[in-house]
Amino acid sequence: MGSRLPTEEEALNLLRKSGCSKDVINHCRAVSELAVELARKLNDKGFKIDLELVKVGALLHDIGRSKTHTVDHVIVGSKIAKSLGLPKSIISIIERHAGGGITSKEARELGWPEGVYTPQTLEEKIVCYADKLIGGTKRIPLEKTLKDLALKLGEKHPALERLRKLDEEMRRLLED
Repeated sequence: MGSRLPTEEEALNLLRKSGCSKDVINHCRAVSELAVELARKLNDKGFKIDLELVKVGALLHDIGRSKTHTVDHVIVGSKIAKSLGLPKSIISIIERHAGGGITSKEARELGWPEGVYTPQTLEEKIVCYADKLIGGTKRIPLEKTLKDLALKLGEKHPALERLRKLDEEMRRLLED
């Protein structure tokens, strides 16, 4: 692939070849659809969002779920993406979509390689946000995601606050 973004069809084939289940692929399609919708709204407001990057990044964000369904799927996905020669922009989306992002301290505690695991670019934020608004293949309110995360991580986990901040930022950017 080199530095070229894969097409939508190539991305779907990469998910299949990596061993992603139909459920994961359908989830990735739903996230991609919502992410592109959000990106288009932002472009209409004068932002310069790379729609293809958002579409393909969202399709590939969960490629690591071909091997694990733990939070480590972002690291596994990153390794798969690197082995496939995918562009850094896609790898960053994969690495930075967990929760509202993973801090350096949390990454160290998880035993992850040194790196940035919080979304930095608008494209990364859009995919991360869209992922939190899709449960399976259905659009869900962010409150449902926050509730599920609180059950998993505890009410006071800082990831909840990061996700609320991402929600505030995206809502502010998307306001009419």
